[in-house]
Amino acid sequence: MLRRLYDWVISLADHPRALWVLAVVSFVESSVFPIPPDVLMIPMIIARPSRAWLIAGVALVSSVLGGMLGYAIGAFAYEQLGQPILEALGKGEAMDAFNDKFNDLGFWAVLTAGVTPFPYKVITIMSGWTGMPLFTFIATSILARGLRFFLVAWLLWKFGAPIRDFIERRLGLMTILFVILLFGGFYVLKFL
Repeated sequence: MLRRLYDWVISLADHPRALWVLAVVSFVESSVFPIPPDVLMIPMIIARPSRAWLIAGVALVSSVLGGMLGYAIGAFAYEQLGQPILEALGKGEAMDAFNDKFNDLGFWAVLTAGVTPFPYKVITIMSGWTGMPLFTFIATSILARGLRFFLVAWLLWKFGAPIRDFIERRLGLMTILFVILLFGGFYVLKFL
């Protein structure tokens, strides 16, 4: 079923209203949808590299707005909506332990989830549930999602179709390594 959903999202890249479809996919991916907007962004940018920045901008704005919906689900409807969504993603049991530490690391959690393949929707819901300050959540979401979408757009704009395989297969790993190095750097600086 997930493969059919993935194929359906890819087929939408050729749709005349693909930017609107991207906006919807980016919005719902931030709170409930399992397919990331990159799946739609990549073929759209390859088809029209001159629109790379517009495509990344639409994904960014829509994703942050969708993240705010996820935040609202966590803040106002966690037990009715947020908990079932997180349980469906296999994250339900770890929520209580996670809640205790989340706000101490909130900025980093949102930044990491916004940039890496970790499900951003988990962090948006958790941010609302734990009461993370809304401004911190929004600012970090803009930074993280901007880095992710504009990096993909830049790579495709600069290198075109040959970079597609790298993005689809290895960009997540490279981003995770970058975040580990970033955290490691802050850890080393803290104890020097």
